[in-house]
Amino acid sequence: MSPQAAGILQLTALIAALALAYRPLGDHMAKVYSSEKHYAPEKWIYKAIGANPTAEMRWPAYLRAVLAFSAVSVLFLYLLQRIQGSLPGSLGFSSIDPDQAFNTAASFVANTNWQSYYGEQAMGHVVQTGGLAVQNFLSAAVGMAVAVALVRGFARSRTGELGNFWADLVRGTVRILVPISVIGAIVLVACGAIQNFSGIHQVGQFMGGTQEWNGGAVASQEAIKELGTNGGGYFNANSAHPFENPNPLSNLFEIFLILLIPFALTRTFGRMVGSLRQGYAILGAMAVIWIGFTALMMWTEFAHRGPAFEIAGGAMEGKETRFGIAGSSIFAVATTLTSTGAVNSFHSSYTGFGGGITMLGMQLGEIAPGGVGSGLYGMLIMAIIAVFIAGLMVGRTPEYLGKKIGTRQIKLAACYILITPALVLGFTAVAMALPTPADSMTNSGAHGFSEILYAYTSGANNNGSAFAGLNADTQWFNTTIGIAMLLGRFVPMVFVLALAGSLAEQKPVPETAGTLRTDKPLYAGLLVGTILIITGLTYFPALALGPLAEGLAS
Repeated sequence: MSPQAAGILQLTALIAALALAYRPLGDHMAKVYSSEKHYAPEKWIYKAIGANPTAEMRWPAYLRAVLAFSAVSVLFLYLLQRIQGSLPGSLGFSSIDPDQAFNTAASFVANTNWQSYYGEQAMGHVVQTGGLAVQNFLSAAVGMAVAVALVRGFARSRTGELGNFWADLVRGTVRILVPISVIGAIVLVACGAIQNFSGIHQVGQFMGGTQEWNGGAVASQEAIKELGTNGGGYFNANSAHPFENPNPLSNLFEIFLILLIPFALTRTFGRMVGSLRQGYAILGAMAVIWIGFTALMMWTEFAHRGPAFEIAGGAMEGKETRFGIAGSSIFAVATTLTSTGAVNSFHSSYTGFGGGITMLGMQLGEIAPGGVGSGLYGMLIMAIIAVFIAGLMVGRTPEYLGKKIGTRQIKLAACYILITPALVLGFTAVAMALPTPADSMTNSGAHGFSEILYAYTSGANNNGSAFAGLNADTQWFNTTIGIAMLLGRFVPMVFVLALAGSLAEQKPVPETAGTLRTDKPLYAGLLVGTILIITGLTYFPALALGPLAEGLAS
């Protein structure tokens, strides 16, 4: 079987697995977030944190709860790293420096999981399991809670109440993320991923010397790392490391975990707004972009140019032979079209156009299917923009799911789509203008510019993957990328929740013959076109200076 045929077979198997899980998981999540029942473990948690899970919240209260919880999480994780040297199970590692501790705390709480350190040489068992792994669950649950609040904004009317953040947070963790992660960890252990708390030990000879590795609860962290679209790996090589991702089967399973919840949330959305067809329209737009990007990536990486590519069967630089071009390409697109950031290959070594595809996937807003929760609310924001554009073309007041899209709604949506590009392009421009940040670039020219553009694109979009050629462990990058991660995560949530509140207060608008049918393929196509045009107009000049210039020159 040719590598291209094997890639198509992997993609087909992945789509089939996602299709089988779509309905039951989507329906289950809808029941979780609509249920009025509280299980005993959940009641214990509510009592411990002093929360009343039955109290409805308006959007300002919901937002305050999100920000307060996240601020406490950043502080806790920062302090845990700063005292690591005094903790048991630290494996002899010293405490983390202040700038790197801030960067890591901001990264994991913002669901970015950007890592400017070598995990196996910096973090002990307590920080890894009690700090980083815990935030993998909680940051994902926060994103899902905000998405559900926006869905309630569409589903409810004549009320500003969006549910209870604490109930949404706890239920998302206890009833969705933990059970699936347990199953995922068992599958990964069966595939060969390690799961232990061993110390540093010698594993063999390497280049005439000894090689040492520490163990860890890798499989359990790997499961939630992918399921929660987090991305932070136990080891510096991330999912290219055989302890995290041993073989092609585990590789395909990890991609499945990355895409599972973001795609299934579209059915949850359809269930909660009372129209499965609306969920299918959003799913269709996501799927078209994801499949298109995957096909384009595989084509660019398989294209033979020169004898080295012909001998290797494609662009194999930076890729693991056990995954090949197909497994690496599918993983790269999945991880950059979501907010995962895990890598099983080095994106800096992709072809010029291939590296550009990974960047463009993040610059779309990671909405196809996007991060856990963030992908859905990002796509719904774009759906509102698409409805507004359609309304302008036909001269009608824009409506979506029975809600009028007026001045307030479109201003909030516009602010949402502008904040991330402002962070990415602003920080990139400053970094390129100053002399010191440029010293961290391994390469010069277009590829060197791509390293910095990719870093801020990844940070501000809460992705976390890196271009691999940039030394980001400096005070400048630790601080600025940390700020970009926090602003890129929580400022958009302000606009999402404000939008949800304004929608929930409206009374439903009856559908007429002139109402735009947003559950039809025509609208899904309009939505895809809107996303590509907005992103292209925003980022094309920067992409032209980096990956496009490199691709055309090669």
